[in-house]
Amino acid sequence: MPKGRTHTAEQIIRALREVDSGAPVGFVCRQLGIVEKTFYRWREKYAGMEPSEARRLRELEDENFKLKKLLAEQLLHNQVLKDVLGKK
Repeated sequence: MPKGRTHTAEQIIRALREVDSGAPVGFVCRQLGIVEKTFYRWREKYAGMEPSEARRLRELEDENFKLKKLLAEQLLHNQVLKDVLGKK
């Protein structure tokens, strides 16, 4: 089973709207190949959003992840420098 993002924002929003219009949750989940827990997690996160807003949210989350990674690398680099300078 693949981990990570396999569905687009448009697919997620379309699935949420299908259920809102009366389709059974189980049926929509089977069509997308997801478990109901994933559907309900999507509903918490994307309820009421337009596809463009959901896309922007994903872009911001990706950018935030990259920035956190850069910060962690910089902190590690600073710690290594402190260790090296402290031993002299």
